[in-house]
Amino acid sequence: MDTSGGTPGRGDDGAGRPGPAPGAGPGSPEPEVLCSRRGCRAPATWVLVWNNPRIHTVDRRKTWVACDEHRDYLADFLGVRGFLLETVPFAEFGG
Repeated sequence: MDTSGGTPGRGDDGAGRPGPAPGAGPGSPEPEVLCSRRGCRAPATWVLVWNNPRIHTVDRRKTWVACDEHRDYLADFLGVRGFLLETVPFAEFGG
């Protein structure tokens, strides 16, 4: 999930890029950020920061968000590919 200029979350801006959760708009409350694991509707509590060095520049940072249950699964998925850079609590993530 790419969060270039945004908050980690779910949705699509119409160009294939993630955006705020559906239903979020100006004046609406902050949308709940959900786990990136397919089918999971749990609130995100972790941010997994990653980069695919074969296609991204060294300074490019991508993010997935995870609930407690799926943090290890998503971290393992990224880790075995050599993509995972760091895992930080969602509340501490500065973007």
